[in-house]
Parts: sequence; structure tokens; C-alpha cells
Amino acid sequence: MAATLPVLTWLGNAYAVLLGRHGDVTGHSRQAGCSRQAAYQHAAKVQQLVSQGQQPGPSRQQLLHERDQLHSENQQLWQWLDQALDPPKAKQQHFAVTAAAMGLSLQQTLTLLAILLPPKRQPSRATLGRWVQHHARQARRLLAVLDDACRHLVLCLCLDEIFFHRQPVLMGIEPHSMAWLLGERAADRSGPTWAKALAAWPQVRDVAADGGSGIELGLALATRKRQEDAARSGTAVVPLRVRLDVFHIRREGERALRIVWSQAESLWQEADKRDRAKTRFDRGGGDGRRFNKGKPQQAWAKALDGFHEAQRQESAWRRALAALEVWRADGSLNERSWAECEVRAAAEQLPGLRWAKVRRMLLDRRALTFLDRLHEELTLAEPCPQRRAALVALWRWRRDWPAAAVEEVSSAGVVASLLPSLVVRGLGAGWESSYRRVSVVLRRVVRASSAVECVNSVVRMHQARHRSLSQDLLDLKRLYWNVRSLVSGKRRGRCPYEHLGLKLPTYDPWALLHINPEELKQQLSSQKLVE
Repeated sequence: MAATLPVLTWLGNAYAVLLGRHGDVTGHSRQAGCSRQAAYQHAAKVQQLVSQGQQPGPSRQQLLHERDQLHSENQQLWQWLDQALDPPKAKQQHFAVTAAAMGLSLQQTLTLLAILLPPKRQPSRATLGRWVQHHARQARRLLAVLDDACRHLVLCLCLDEIFFHRQPVLMGIEPHSMAWLLGERAADRSGPTWAKALAAWPQVRDVAADGGSGIELGLALATRKRQEDAARSGTAVVPLRVRLDVFHIRREGERALRIVWSQAESLWQEADKRDRAKTRFDRGGGDGRRFNKGKPQQAWAKALDGFHEAQRQESAWRRALAALEVWRADGSLNERSWAECEVRAAAEQLPGLRWAKVRRMLLDRRALTFLDRLHEELTLAEPCPQRRAALVALWRWRRDWPAAAVEEVSSAGVVASLLPSLVVRGLGAGWESSYRRVSVVLRRVVRASSAVECVNSVVRMHQARHRSLSQDLLDLKRLYWNVRSLVSGKRRGRCPYEHLGLKLPTYDPWALLHINPEELKQQLSSQKLVE
């Protein structure tokens, strides 16, 4: 009721309480139509307001003005917040294209954008698809220019094929830089198809691949085409050496070895089962003639034979693997004659159909091609045999003996500290340049196509998130892979194109997608002319 009374009634009640005579409160409250308690409350509130108004500080008008300013600033901040969570269209495209290149599907990208954008500003799934498709086509045009610029830089390739819904994709990786140079969807994986793909890389001299029939025929056709072109033009033939992939040899061998040990375990478990059955029968006190004691003995004899046979085959397999290494067990550099003898001796100890594929791959001359190329390149790096052997030993010593171990105060540390100085003293003047050349050769030995297997695993993860991985989207992923900076390993801090030696105006994927292919081609051509 007090809230409905006018202000003058409040003032009258306050006057009656504070300054009136006896009976004025009762009379004034009856006249105002309120209780005596309400009159005393009005007097207390009026007295409080008057005392507050006399205190120092801003006036009510100033406070109201300040409130209006704060309200305006608050509204402006909310507007800025909406803009901060609503990036412009170019940023949304950047986000969508980068997400697609990293392997996210359109639905996953849309889900992430929904966290950042208000509902009315979210692009549709079809809009995301158009953005990605446009930049994927741009990536394909740029890759045509970049692949042409890389042709004189690529001397080694690791080849393989993967499948998207039973359609093959031809894959090619430069192992030293991890540059992804070939990623084409093809109608088949036959020899002519591979030969056509390899024709785009005329300077490739070494190829590491598995023993697939399509790749083998394609390499043979590519070699024949090079010979015909060289005879027609009168130039020297660029050789094409094939290295049988050690990675697949190891995989097939480990698979066969697992089968061998699985069978040995089965025999052991069967013998143990018969032994336990014999023990239970003996406890029962039954007729011993009903359980032949020779059966457990025969089972254990087979189990022991299987165990020893598995051990023998594993030793032979480890011997074959040692022959495929760059270094022997004694620390010397491996070479073909010794490795072939070891491989033949090991293959004789790997019998049966389960080892047939492994034996065929081990006895293939291409399995040791990496040793031929290694010794050829070492000979070119240092023609003198004695000096070359000393440089190789010095490189091996420096790799196996870190600086921290050499600094240890011990007899071994003293010898280790004196050994390199003695070797260097025997090499003579100018050994540093020869050592650098030898070091480059030893660091760049390629025995397997594991580089292409690494990229294959990345592409398969992308394929799992996409219903259909088109050629344009594959090109977008390839461009992003080649210009993104690697974050771990010995290549970290630089992208594959940088490791390959290709100089680009920018290595930012988004900035590169906005360069005109013709302008990029002109810039790369001018760089070649300057070099």
C-alpha cells in the first residue's frame, strides 16, 4: 500500500513523526489512509534519503549519464563479439579448404564451423563442397606447374599402388624429401599404365618398389622407351635401376615365421594336453593298458622337433635379414658377393610353400641393387679405395660413438678420442670435402619403399572419412602435403618441396592456392634461367 501513496504523504508522515506534537502521527495517518507503522517507515526512509543526498560524490544526473554510457559500451562489445565469432567469407573458405586437405569430411567441417558461427551465418554443406571443389581444381592446375619444375630434381622414386573402391591409385614418393609426386587414379594397374605415369619423370634413375607384375612391366616398358628416345635423338640413355623393396621382403618373411611358430606352439600344446590327460588317468587308478604311455612321448617328440625346426628357420631368416643390411655384423660395409652367399645359404634353410615367395624375393638380384648403387656412388665420391675405406670407417665411427660417450674419462673414452685423429692424420690434406661427399652417399641409402607406405597410410585415413575421394580432392591433399612444414623427425621445420630443393615464392598452402598458375610457371622458369 505504501508504494501507491504520493510523495507528499511521505513527507507529511515524516514531518508528523519527526517534528509533530503528541497525536499528530495518529491523526495524519488516519487522514492519509495508512497505518502508524507505515508513517514511521516513511519517516525513516525520508531521513535516510536526505542524509545520503548531503554526502559528497557524483550527483544523480551524473550517475544516470554514466549508466547510459556503460550501457552503450556494453551493446558495442556484444556487437564486436558477434563479429569475432563470425569470420568473413574468405576465412571460412580458408578453414573449409584446409580441413578438407587435412582429411576432414564436409560434415565434420560443418560441425566444427557450427561451434564458431551463429546459426544464421553458417554455410550449407553444398556451399562447403563448392569451396573445396573450386580450390581442388586450382590445386590440380598448380601441381601441373610444380611437377614440371620438379622433373630435374627427382632422381629416385618409391612406387606403390593403393585402391579406392577397387580402383587403383598410382603412388610415387621421393624418399629423401618425402615429396608426394605421383597420385593418380587409374583405370587399371597394368604395365602400360605405369609406363605412361613414369614417362613424366625422365630423370629418375632409381626406383624402389615391390615385385608387382604391373610395376615390373611398366618399368621394363619405360626403360625400352628411354632407349628408343635416346637412339632417335642420339643422346645418352638415362639408366633406370630397380631396387626390390626390402620392406615387403621383411613383411612376407615375418608372416611366414609367425606361421612356423604358430604350428610349433600347436604341437607343444597338443603334447601338454596329452601329458595332462595321462596324469589324470594315473590318478584314477584305472587299467594302465587302456592308456598307451607312448602317445605322450610321441607327442612331445613331435613338439620338440617342431620347436627346433622353428628355431632353425628363424635363425636362417635372421641371417637373410643381416645380408640385406648396409653394414655387416663386424662393422664393415656390405657388398654384393658376400650378401649373395649369405642369402643363398639362408634360402636353403627356408623350405616349404610358406617360404616360397620369400625365397623368390631373396634370390632376386634386384634385392641387392642398393648395394651396387651404394658402391658406385661411393666410388664417384672418392676414387681412392684406401682413402674411401678410411672415410667410410670414420663416418661409421662418428655415428656409433656420440660426443658424450667420447668425453667419458675411461680407457675406452681415451682410445675413442685418439682414433679419429689418427684416421684423419692418415687421410691427408683436403679430406673434409671427400668426407662430405661420402657422408651424403651413406646418409641417402634407399633400401625399401617405406616412404610410399607412410604416405599410403595417411591417404587411407583420408579415404576412411570420405565417401568418394575424387582426383581433384586427391590433388588438393597432395599439394597440402608437399608445402606443409613437417613437425617431427629429421626433416622437421621444412616442407617436402624445400627438402627437394624447389624454391617457391611462398610455402603457405592457402597463399599458394591464390597464385595464378601462369605467373607461378613464369617465376619458376626465371629461377631456372638465373641458376
